[in-house]
Amino acid sequence: MKILRSVRGFPLAVRLLLVNQLGVNTGFYLLIPYLATHLTDDLGLSAAVVGIVLGLRNLSQQGLFLIGGSAADRLGARGVIVTGCGLRTVGFGLFALGDSLPLLIAASILSGLAGALFNPAVRTYVAQEAGERKAEAFALFNVFATTGALLGPLLGTLLLLVDFRAAAVTAAGVFAVLTLAQFLVLPAREVPAPESGVLADWREVAGNRRFLLFSLAMVGMYGLENQLYLLLPRAATDASGWGGSVGLLFLAGTVANLLFQLRITRALKARGSRGRWIATGLGVMGLGFLPPMLVAGAATAHPLRLLPVLAGALLLHLGVMIASPFVMELIPAFGRDSLTGTFYGLFYAVSGVAAAAGSAAIGWSMDTAGQTGLTWLPYGCCLALGLASAAGVAHLQRRGVLPVGQAHDPTAPALPDRPRSETR
Repeated sequence: MKILRSVRGFPLAVRLLLVNQLGVNTGFYLLIPYLATHLTDDLGLSAAVVGIVLGLRNLSQQGLFLIGGSAADRLGARGVIVTGCGLRTVGFGLFALGDSLPLLIAASILSGLAGALFNPAVRTYVAQEAGERKAEAFALFNVFATTGALLGPLLGTLLLLVDFRAAAVTAAGVFAVLTLAQFLVLPAREVPAPESGVLADWREVAGNRRFLLFSLAMVGMYGLENQLYLLLPRAATDASGWGGSVGLLFLAGTVANLLFQLRITRALKARGSRGRWIATGLGVMGLGFLPPMLVAGAATAHPLRLLPVLAGALLLHLGVMIASPFVMELIPAFGRDSLTGTFYGLFYAVSGVAAAAGSAAIGWSMDTAGQTGLTWLPYGCCLALGLASAAGVAHLQRRGVLPVGQAHDPTAPALPDRPRSETR
């Protein structure tokens, strides 16, 4: 199988982190999608309290990505990965220990902090170890992550037949095994002495106008990807009248990733620049909301009406497959190698805010559509967001704002350590 052959061609550290991402997503999606239901139905908490518990998890993760990225740069990505995975083990384990509000809040904060630590650290380690094969490594990363996102809910559904605690203990066990594997197998790397203080590093990254413009132009990617969990599941259920149709969206995406992600990245890597393919991927993601728009608001549900929604989900997945590996490859090229983690951290912080804002806006448009009969509105908003982001990245590419060099050219001139005056 091409995927396995490609995996074997990477260093041990990258291979471990690919399997690690499969486990991380399996453990996460095994538990988190069912947390709100557990808090309301099993524990009888009010919607406001549930919102606080879930909000603290998101806030502690999204708000601390920059700290996690800086820690990876200064302390070494390996130690931060192990620490983050260990904290996720403790956090998920706490969900199984009791139902008091302080315990639930502690579990949420710890599990969120864990993500803030290991998400940028893992990507930093992969970027450093993969060398000129960054795009291919991140393509495989997507394959393993998507597979885990499918396996997790399936396993969680089975465990919930026992009870929520069984799911929480299993999820904690998955992260415990990953933590041990990282500690025993992941090679440690020497960390150069920092050239400046943490605040100076943050000012350097936040003052990189090229990077900030790119991060803002990318808001459509994560805002639209989030609709796999908000708008498209609702569309699939409404169109087909069958609750199980939601699972088909994720199954189709996983199969598409397994079959095509590596082929797409390798084919595109040999043609054109990273910015070109990122813009193309964003445009395809936006166009993915046209097919489900055609069956939105249909008077009656019918299984065949699921096909346009499924086509839209596949286009959305295709857009992610086109853009995401090159996005991850491009981010470290904006600055010094010693700030790779900080760049990833800030990018994920901006993306988290974008995803939250996008979900809120799409949720508003869904409510408005229900009240006014403008069933096309949420899909139109998603289409506009995807095309606007694509246009933004294409504009940056034309202006020469993005790092120089073709994605396939290992001899392309490197960027200077700090942004040049003409690009600030």
